[in-house]
Amino acid sequence: MFSFFKKKPVAPEAAPAAPAATPAAPAPSAPASTETAAPLAFEVDTAAKPEPKQSWMSRLKAGLSKTSANLSILFVGAKIDDDLYDELEAALLMSDAGVDATQYLLDALKRKVKEDKLLDGAQVKEALKRLMIDLLQPLQRPFELGRHQPLVMMISGVNGAGKTTTIGKLAKHMQAHGQSVLLAAGDTFRAAAREQLMVWGERNNVTVISQESGDPAAVSFDAVQSGKARGTNVVMIDTAGRLPTQLHLMEELKKVKRVIGKGMEGAPHETLLVIDGNTGQNALAQVKAFDDALQLSGLIITKLDGTAKGGILAAIARVRPVPVYFIGIGEKIEDLQPFNAAEFVEALLA
Repeated sequence: MFSFFKKKPVAPEAAPAAPAATPAAPAPSAPASTETAAPLAFEVDTAAKPEPKQSWMSRLKAGLSKTSANLSILFVGAKIDDDLYDELEAALLMSDAGVDATQYLLDALKRKVKEDKLLDGAQVKEALKRLMIDLLQPLQRPFELGRHQPLVMMISGVNGAGKTTTIGKLAKHMQAHGQSVLLAAGDTFRAAAREQLMVWGERNNVTVISQESGDPAAVSFDAVQSGKARGTNVVMIDTAGRLPTQLHLMEELKKVKRVIGKGMEGAPHETLLVIDGNTGQNALAQVKAFDDALQLSGLIITKLDGTAKGGILAAIARVRPVPVYFIGIGEKIEDLQPFNAAEFVEALLA
């Protein structure tokens, strides 16, 4: 499995970073060094380990195959005419790219074909790839660690999106790269949510802050205080899954965020939304609602394996371009990886 993390280069004039050549993941209760380490980022080192990288691309292509099949077949021996554009429009809409992104891509593609005098389907397909990469590139952003001690992450999402499982996967990856992690079971709304997070905590040997039937804001505050006292690197707060139409519950989320800020100035440092890639345009509605309520810093898109709605990222890029930190295509730890626009488009138009 290739690394999620890569140290950012330190400028020559900067003071030497704290020794980190052979970092040992501290126990949850062990105090961490007060020195500020160079930020770490979720990045893919493609040159170092090409074999696992290819394995990821193979899985990504397989996961997006239902979406890809409707798009790629259009260009096989295609004649460049209005019929092709009509079919491409229908395929993009079926993939849930949305009206705005679909029209944007079609208009840009027609200009490109005319300007470059493209004559065959393969050339047009390559032009579409380039346009889609340019559209999705602003969503690609590395997830940096080490900016705060602890780094507090508030994680939201509707029930069934894979939120709690995603938290467990992220905790495992962070631990593997020397980060101590503390989890907060702030989802006191869903039955068994606390127990599910406790299971992930036991698997990863991570402390989970919880209360039997506690207020989610109080649980979150306690977790932040505990993370500060323990010298923990990362505190991840699971919040209750809810629909954006449940206004009273959305207000509760706003309260949780305010209380986290009282526990640590500037927190939460990351406010993430986990969305199910199979929900298409409904996912876009979730992004809008949660962003309006919480001012999201990033997205995690799960369950892209087997979806015919992979075009939803294009819709997000045009309508509400919140960074996509990670995408998930399966249940295994390695099936959650950083979002890379070029990889995604290559798999989408394989």
